[in-house]
Amino acid sequence: MAMRVDPRYGVRMDLVIFDLDGTLIDSEAIILGAQVEAFAQCGLVHPGREAGLGVVGLTLDIALMQLAGLQQPDDRLTATYKHVFNAMRHRAETDPALDEPLYPGVAAMLASLKARPGLKLGIATGKSRRGADYIVERHGWEGIFATIQTADDAPSKPDPGMILRALAETGAAPERTAMVGDSSFDIEMAVAAGVVPVAVSWGFQPVAKLQALGARFTISQASELPVLIEELAQGATCRIGNASGQEMLSKIL
Repeated sequence: MAMRVDPRYGVRMDLVIFDLDGTLIDSEAIILGAQVEAFAQCGLVHPGREAGLGVVGLTLDIALMQLAGLQQPDDRLTATYKHVFNAMRHRAETDPALDEPLYPGVAAMLASLKARPGLKLGIATGKSRRGADYIVERHGWEGIFATIQTADDAPSKPDPGMILRALAETGAAPERTAMVGDSSFDIEMAVAAGVVPVAVSWGFQPVAKLQALGARFTISQASELPVLIEELAQGATCRIGNASGQEMLSKIL
């Protein structure tokens, strides 16, 4: 991992906001399973894994609308998905295949960032408030996040509303805030809000797509994020990483 540093451009981060699905938690199995079953119950053909993961991050009714190729949200499809998903989450208590585990290194990464003086953490997710609260409780994250923004609080990503609310709640400045995510919606939302977009390479969408949309930095493992936050404070202007064996050069900060 190489970086270029110019102390004149040092930026101390006030706030780091995280997406949930595909960024902190690996929820692929339960999300795709619920999509496929809900589509079948509604007489629809699910378009496949890539398409299914490609809408994760959007507010549920919009995600399902796009996945089904509809022009407007379908209340029956949305309600069916919720019913199926909740049933699968109950089954997950005894079926590890439906669990929503943390990605490797996430727990240690959050602990490291939480211990950093002056730095606040947040969540911006397409999940409902109920869904986000479940994940926070499930992983023992009470008290870790200073702000949690959900589909119940603001318009769907990539609208910048979730980030703008997080900034207002925490008093953080946009240029001192990073949005960490795995989807095009996360990066577009970050760009629209004027914060630093950070892409993760282990999530649901191709990292090259996220870089093309404006991700300034890319991390290939969770342990790199605390290092990046320190590099930014020192004046990092660009970074070369290695994900899936390919070098990635960030845009100039």
